[in-house]
Amino acid sequence: MAAARSEEGSGVDGSVDTVTDSGFADPKSSKTLLAMPRTVTAGKTQQGTSLRAVASLLVFFPAMRDAFPILISVGADHAGRRLDHFLAVHLDISRARVQQLIAEGKVLVNDAAAAKPSLKFHGGERVSVLGEAQRAPLRAMAEKIPLDIVYEDDDLAIINKPAGMMVHAGAGATDDARNRGTLVNALLYHFATLSAVGGETRPGIVHRLDKETSGLIVVAKNDQAHRQLAAQFARREAKKTYIALVHGWVKKDHGTISANISRDPVRRIRMTARLAGGREAISHYRVVRRIDSDFGKFTLLGVKIDTGRTHQIRVHMASLGHAVVGDVLYGAPRELRAGSKSPPLRQAQGRLSRKRAEKGGAPTSEAISLTRNFLHAAALALVHPRTGKPVVLQSALPAELTAFLATIEGDDARDDSTTRV
Repeated sequence: MAAARSEEGSGVDGSVDTVTDSGFADPKSSKTLLAMPRTVTAGKTQQGTSLRAVASLLVFFPAMRDAFPILISVGADHAGRRLDHFLAVHLDISRARVQQLIAEGKVLVNDAAAAKPSLKFHGGERVSVLGEAQRAPLRAMAEKIPLDIVYEDDDLAIINKPAGMMVHAGAGATDDARNRGTLVNALLYHFATLSAVGGETRPGIVHRLDKETSGLIVVAKNDQAHRQLAAQFARREAKKTYIALVHGWVKKDHGTISANISRDPVRRIRMTARLAGGREAISHYRVVRRIDSDFGKFTLLGVKIDTGRTHQIRVHMASLGHAVVGDVLYGAPRELRAGSKSPPLRQAQGRLSRKRAEKGGAPTSEAISLTRNFLHAAALALVHPRTGKPVVLQSALPAELTAFLATIEGDDARDDSTTRV
């Protein structure tokens, strides 16, 4: 079956992740059952093995899930800590997954079902995790969601996806969060037919973009178009270019990052370029400009990718020590605070701080944040699957990204709405 390729994002659809929606590897991949320590004290097993290592074993040897329950004794040093925070760290799973376990009655505290995730420890409690969270099957459904359709014909459509929209059903704490508001649901509402190559939950999807990445994505309306488009991505004939703002000044004006990418064995929601093996990943970057602002130094980049591995650009830039702005998963700060470089800003901060001090409050400072990744799929070039003619499209930076640039650059701000990459 032809696969859908994932941009920046998510590899060829179905070819990268062996992890199921439950967060564990496909149980068909291993039937080995190994002995597993059952009792853990504040992150240590009685045999001295860390619980994180146990969690990793659960990932790589899925049949070990039969070894539930996992028993944890809470030490006094964890007094005051929330149950969901505690388990998320010690089991190395998301808080959303922990909350679902609690909702399903699979977390006991002192042998009684935990009433709520916000339960705070006193120290000395016994926590039992009885099994995995049971997730309902993912599904696609038509939803009346506006779409920015930049190109459309009988074979394909190219959409300008906003940040915050998942391409297809996936992770989420609730059934609605997992299945609603997706690009696929919007496609089902707007288009009469879509290709079926990707399966029932991914109709039309040839490649993907991360949830917090905006920009151009192509979808197929029939199976023949899907297979031909997928082949172009597989042969690296389709060209994708992104605009990224990263922290710090990238030293070289242009360069190529060739570093294989694999899933982080500890934090399974992350990818890494630091391990041996993995899948080939190649990114080419060019400096558009370097920015020296009161909020720090930044580099605006144009990035072209030859491959489409999960989180590729984000991982590659972080591997250079230049995390994408807003990408807290790979080390970017949640907020940026202004320094003392700008005299007008310094004076304004001083006046505000004095007023707050007079009222008994603490001094303040200017702070800004970006609630998405500063990563935008700005250009897409491919060959039309029916006519053989080139299809080349560009997408301007969305308003929230141009506004963010204007904020950090101040008087030096430029019009980046039509930045060419």
